[in-house]
This record gives sequence, structure tokens and C-alpha cells, in this order.
Amino acid sequence: MKAKQKYGAGIWHFATYVDRYATDGYGPSRGLLEMIDLAGQVDDLSVVDINYPFVDKSLGLDDVEKALQRNNLSVIGITPEIYTRQFSKGAFTNPDPGIRKLANEMVNDAANVVRRFNANYVKLWPGQDGWDYPFQVDHKALWKLSVDGIAELADQNKDLNFVIEYKPREPRAHMSYDSVARTLLAIEKMGLPNVGILLDFGHSLYGGESPADAAQLAIDYGRLFGMDVNDNFRSWDDDLIAGSVHPIELFEFFYTLRKNNWEGVWQLDQFPFREDPVATANSAIGFLKTIERALDKLDFEALQDAQNRQDAVTALNIAREALFSSYK
Repeated sequence: MKAKQKYGAGIWHFATYVDRYATDGYGPSRGLLEMIDLAGQVDDLSVVDINYPFVDKSLGLDDVEKALQRNNLSVIGITPEIYTRQFSKGAFTNPDPGIRKLANEMVNDAANVVRRFNANYVKLWPGQDGWDYPFQVDHKALWKLSVDGIAELADQNKDLNFVIEYKPREPRAHMSYDSVARTLLAIEKMGLPNVGILLDFGHSLYGGESPADAAQLAIDYGRLFGMDVNDNFRSWDDDLIAGSVHPIELFEFFYTLRKNNWEGVWQLDQFPFREDPVATANSAIGFLKTIERALDKLDFEALQDAQNRQDAVTALNIAREALFSSYK
């Protein structure tokens, strides 16, 4: 019997968002414990990914653990904030060796939090690692630092998994880990078993990839350690409600996971700037449940036969029938 699907969310889903127009944020300011309590109000949400260090420096791990327990939540990953102002010239690729050391120390601290909460992985989003202008960097040296920085951490923490969340750009104009292919190249160069990919569906769209194809590549190399979903219009990382813009591609993404017997948490990485975060999460999970029902209904054999002939019309008809007849 198939195990019940687990759903998760980045705890930032329940934060207060700012932009260059509303610099004081949309909605009330929330601390980590308040965010956890909001996450606990979402139907069927059972795991969260938490940023580290905590914004509220007075919070201890015991405080966070109590908040998680009262909301029946567990931790899937810890995301060290190696992308903030102090790392504006990079974390692993910073020209200052002192800053690179600081990034290493922060991630090692986050690794201890992963152990404390018995989480699945340390999640690395090196958003400031990269470049903005032609001639700004020595590309060979930058790539070596990108690879060596993560390899060093994985070697220092052989008992833990590290996942790299790639993204084509923002905040840097070019990010070191900008695609599934480039990230796989780096991981192969590292040659360590405990480094993998966290595939963000929206980042893949934003980078011009097919998320299903990206997932298949990562699976083929044994490196798909995690995933999260959202949606966008492909021109920016909008972090909209999953399935709101590209439902058929989202279905193909999950079809690829099911076809390969990939099992893991279906996690949300959404930024509800103006929307209610609990309602937004419930909306997304509701659609993910539609996808679950559609996968159970999908005729895999007939679809495979159509794919073997590259019969796009038949394949789409089979997929649409399963997906759209499953919506409640």
C-alpha cells in the first residue's frame, strides 16, 4: 500500500514580505514562532524548512522545538542564510577568505541544527555566488571556489546530506549554480555521495528548462535529494501558487517522479506577498492532491506507448483527461 504523501513548506511562506516599494512589508511583522503557529494551521502540512540563524537571536532550539511539537510539525531541512548582505560578493566565492570561512562556519552551525531536529538535509542556496558584469571575475577560479566550498562542507559532515538549490539569476545576474546540468557537473566533480540537488520547479521554469526533464536528469545521476514547487510566468521567480500558471507542466513533473518511484516530501516554496499565507498553502496543497489523484488514474502504459511514437496529441489527451477529471 502506498504511503500517505507528506507535504511541507519553507517557513518563509508565513513571513512578512518586503520589496522596494513596500519596504516596511506587506502584512504584520512575524517572528519564527508565529510563523510556525501559522504553518500549523495549514491542512495536511507536516514538515517545514527553517532558515538559520534565527532572526530573533533570543530564541533557543528548545523554544523552536516546543513550537514545532505543539503544531505537530517536523523539520525537513535547515537553510543557512549565506545570501545576506555580509555575503554580497559571495559566500563560497567571496574574494575575502575571511568571509568564505564565515560561510563555512555558518553552514556547519546549521548542520548541527539539522542533527538536533533529525532533519533530512542542509539546504544550500548560494544566491550571492556568481557575477554581474563581463570581466568581473576569473571564471575558472570562481567555479573552483563554488565546487570546493560545498565539497569541503560535505566532507566535514559525512553523516549529513547537502542539497544545492540552483537558480539562473537573482540576486546575481549570473549565479554559479544556475541550471540542473551545471549543478550536476559540480556534484560529479566533488565526487561525494552526500551532495545532491533540491529541484525548485519555479527556478527550472525561470531558467528555460523543462522541470520534468530536469528532474529526470537529476534522478538518472542519483542526485535528486529534494524538491519544491511554486509557479511563475517564466520571466521572473514569482513564487506563485503551485499549478496556477503551468498546471500541465507541473503534472508532467510529478508524473516523472512517480514513473521513477521517487518518494519524498512535496514541498511549497511560495511567497504570498498580498495573500493570506494559510489560504495560499491550502490552495496549493489542494491542487497537489488533485495531481495525486490524477497520477493514480493515469494510464501509464498508454501514455508510454504514445511517447514511444512521439505522438504529442494522444499523450496530451491522456494526461489532460487524468488531470482535469481529478479536480474537485
